[in-house]
Amino acid sequence: MKIAGFDWDEGNITKCQKHGVLIKEIEAVFHSNPLVNINKRHQTSEERFSAVDIRRKGNGIFVVFTYREQNKQVLIRPISARYMHQKEKDFYER
Repeated sequence: MKIAGFDWDEGNITKCQKHGVLIKEIEAVFHSNPLVNINKRHQTSEERFSAVDIRRKGNGIFVVFTYREQNKQVLIRPISARYMHQKEKDFYER
């Protein structure tokens, strides 16, 4: 699937930055070949996914997102983001 960019608005910017993660850090997760899984716990009317980037210095970043189509292009819409706890990072590194 070819991704054209990101779908940001005031709603998801505020929610994603709630835990101190910067927009540029969130976008960098998707440029770093993250681990991506279907997020079965939080399914709504659209499929949600989680992306994990453990390759950065310090704790990794965990992002919940969905795909949105606008003008026949697929965009990533981040829903929430946070830094991972060391226990979580250790789990994904195994």
